[in-house]
Amino acid sequence: MYHVHLEKFEGPLDLLLYFIRRDEIDIYDIPIARITADYLQALEDMKRFNIRVAGEFVEMAATLIRIKAQMLLPRPSLTEETPEDPRSQLVQQLLEYQQFKHVARELERLAAEQGRFFPRGKEQDPPGGEEDPEVYFRQVDIYDIARYFRKAIQNRPMIRTYDLQREPVDLEDQKAFLLAQFDQTGRCSFTALLSRLETRTEVVVTFMALLELMRQSLVMCVQESLFGEIMLYQTSRHQA
Repeated sequence: MYHVHLEKFEGPLDLLLYFIRRDEIDIYDIPIARITADYLQALEDMKRFNIRVAGEFVEMAATLIRIKAQMLLPRPSLTEETPEDPRSQLVQQLLEYQQFKHVARELERLAAEQGRFFPRGKEQDPPGGEEDPEVYFRQVDIYDIARYFRKAIQNRPMIRTYDLQREPVDLEDQKAFLLAQFDQTGRCSFTALLSRLETRTEVVVTFMALLELMRQSLVMCVQESLFGEIMLYQTSRHQA
């Protein structure tokens, strides 16, 4: 029998992903009865060791039990409309959380490289090599970008239904999408870019794509006025 220490997990989705990875489960076809049993056992372990169970863990337990009950209901006949898979919302939440975790790891990695790619305190010349002491110019770092993307995610509603046949948003595709947004001068408004992203998933993957392009020195983000719009520059078109 496996014993799980819940204090090392950030929340119920983190715990469920642990079970999915441990048992090599297909996230699109979760054996709900088995994973519910594992989850409830983990909660019992917490109570046995007098560890307070957070409300969000209890709420997820109720959700798993509800899904399990729905899965036991008779399936409709071939002539009836096929109902939504009871697991679809859980699958969507797990996929989104998995991507957020990936972003967090990427941020940690890039933070370690920040001194090499985005040195603090270094004066920057505007793209094109022009120097003007009266012009405000600041190269935006990854933390500024993360803040804007986080706000964009919060402004988009969580998807309540999920098509199990839908392909996930691909990182390479989103890098190509991002590069296609630059105008003929090699510029792109950050606000304009975000306005073209419809879902939380697109926002998250585009964030990862932008970080990768910045790491490769293909794109730079700058702020040309105090509290002004963040602009993206395609570096190949703005070299001195």
